[in-house]
Amino acid sequence: MKKFRFLSILLVITMIIISLTGCGQKTPTKSEAIKEAKDINVVFIPKLTGNMFFESANDGAQEIAKKVGFNCKYDGSPEAAVANQVQIINSAVNQGADAIAISSLSPDGLNQALKNALDKGVKIVTWDSDVDPEYRSIYVNQGTPDLLGTMLVDMAASQMTENQKKNAKFAFFYSSPTVTDQNSWVEYAKKYIAEKYPDWELVTTQYGEQDAQKSLQVGQSILQTYSEIDAILCPDSTALPAMAQAAKNLKKEGKVIITGFATPSSMRDFVKDGTVSKFGLWDCKIQGAIGAYVAYWLAEGNTFKVGDEIEVPGIGKLKVESNTIQGYSYTADDSGIVLLPERVIFTKDNIDDYNF
Repeated sequence: MKKFRFLSILLVITMIIISLTGCGQKTPTKSEAIKEAKDINVVFIPKLTGNMFFESANDGAQEIAKKVGFNCKYDGSPEAAVANQVQIINSAVNQGADAIAISSLSPDGLNQALKNALDKGVKIVTWDSDVDPEYRSIYVNQGTPDLLGTMLVDMAASQMTENQKKNAKFAFFYSSPTVTDQNSWVEYAKKYIAEKYPDWELVTTQYGEQDAQKSLQVGQSILQTYSEIDAILCPDSTALPAMAQAAKNLKKEGKVIITGFATPSSMRDFVKDGTVSKFGLWDCKIQGAIGAYVAYWLAEGNTFKVGDEIEVPGIGKLKVESNTIQGYSYTADDSGIVLLPERVIFTKDNIDDYNF
């Protein structure tokens, strides 16, 4: 009888333990379930399609997607408009995307669409141009404002005579007054100029809205309106080749310093014929690859804290820096920035070494 009572008590205890263990277990939801690479869908969104910079970035995104085995959909509009990006984000969410990697046209115009995506479990990564850091996990940054603002000014100054360096007349020409990345570079460039070249005169700041035809017209207008201008700084992959073409159209090749950021393929002829002596960029294929991969990596269920390293296949380990390196006040353990390894200055001597 005692043995039977002992076994009964043991059975009751066992049942209680099983019951408690069952209560502590949680059946994974669809979003929590571990997915294979082939089941993860990333939507890769440019500022606009048809631009060599963004097409090259997409080449990098597609290459790494094929290598790793996840799905990467390139989804953009030929017109650079915030409303178009909002529509594409909403469509990606509705179609069940696991992650979005986007080059934003606005620092805050996408907030509501991104919040909706986050609320539905979609991972958000930015590349090239950021959003409010509260609405994304990682920004794949080509360079901090101080790095790129300084680079922009130094490329122009290195081509000037000593007299020009004393009192140059110059202009900024880029995409728009609201785009996040370019405005941060320009603001730092102004600060750098004020410190190093206080007598330089900013004669105008113009915008081409990342439209090739409008940018050509604006470029020609700058040259016609400011005939004594020494340098035009174009930190935009549409504005720079348009400005170079404008100089050719008006027979001003070599008479004004034109520099900025664009792909080597879009600038090769202008460099070889002497219209532009030097300009800069970074490897946008690598940037696109990192942006797409990090989006996939997060969708796979990986997490990080600022200070951690993320290993990107074929590229290496990238440290997640604090948002403060971009001048942001918003900080969080799960929100940060990875920087591209390097930036490049292209000249006649090295431009044929690059094919993007």
